This record gives sequence, C-alpha cells and structure tokens, in this order.
Amino acid sequence: MGFLSPRPPAKPATTKALGDAAERLALDYLQHRGLRLVTRNYRTPGRGGGEIDLVMRAEDGTLVFIEVRRRAYSSHGGAAASVGAAKQQRIVYAARHYLLRLGSPPPCRFDVVLVEPQGVQWIQAAFDAG
Repeated sequence: MGFLSPRPPAKPATTKALGDAAERLALDYLQHRGLRLVTRNYRTPGRGGGEIDLVMRAEDGTLVFIEVRRRAYSSHGGAAASVGAAKQQRIVYAARHYLLRLGSPPPCRFDVVLVEPQGVQWIQAAFDAG
C-alpha cells in the first residue's frame, strides 16, 4: 500500500484578494438592488490622489460613489469606523476629479458598503462632500 501525503496547507488569502472579493460581493448586492455599474476602481492620476471602489448609477439617475469596506471582526468599530475623515476627503477628491470629465454633473451621493461576517450592510448617503 502506498502512503498518501496530506495536501499542502492552503495559502492564506492576501489582503488584496480579500478586498477584491468584498468588492465583487458588494457589486452583486447593489446590482440586485437596482444600481448599474459605471466603473470600478476609479483612480485619480498621480500620487496622493484618491480611489473610488465603485461608481454606480441609481435608478433615479443619481451617480453613486461607493466605498467598500471589509472587516473580518467587528472590533475597533467594524468596517464603518474605518471610513474616517481622511478617507472621506480622498474619496471626495476622486469624485470631483471624475465629475470634471462630465459635461453636466448629475446628482451625486457617497455610499459605504460594509462586508462583515454578519453580512452586507449598505449605508446610503454615508457622508457628503461638504
């Protein structure tokens, strides 16, 4: 009889892979609720800019800039607490850059989608550009 060696241990997922999976989950969640994808991972050119995970269009025509946050644990405030003032400023900066490309900007809002062990939570109008 031959000896079967055990499978090598699975490589742990990278932070990027986990983030990408959370974005896919959030995208699917939002599309099933009527939003239409415009673009993913919009980045401003150069260093020090910002990034928007998902840019989507709501059924009423509102352009929605979405930050997706994944947390394995809800300690330290969970995913919602990780979208602080500095992160909001970078998202607003990227959104303004994105809107410059449009002739006539539509109504906009900033949403956050939280992907946590207990499920997905969609926070509409989580913050404003003010």
